Amino acid sequence: QVQLVESGGGLVQPGGSLRLSCAASGFAFGSSAMRWFRQAPTSKRELVASIDATGTYTYYEDFVKGRFTVFRDNAKNTVYLQMSRLLPEDTAVYYCNAASRSSVWSQGTQVTVSS
Repeated sequence: QVQLVESGGGLVQPGGSLRLSCAASGFAFGSSAMRWFRQAPTSKRELVASIDATGTYTYYEDFVKGRFTVFRDNAKNTVYLQMSRLLPEDTAVYYCNAASRSSVWSQGTQVTVSS
């Protein structure tokens, strides 16, 4: 059974940092690109960042470029999203997703950026 379990969300002040983790099981994690998405209230789910299977190549949407970093530990079957210089508009539910199992989503974790 494919599972993606997230942790690490919460409330943070503008300018602060959070790290999200997504632990994967049930598939060949080390052979799959991984992606982070987010969905704000009344908005569509949008891609935030992605990383290839080996961790060599990453991609960021412009609205997080230079502030967020995606990385992975294939020995731990875990992908991370380090978020820095957070803005109120980063408030959303964040999800991870495996490119090789695109129909499966993590449970989502709330990130709220507010003073």
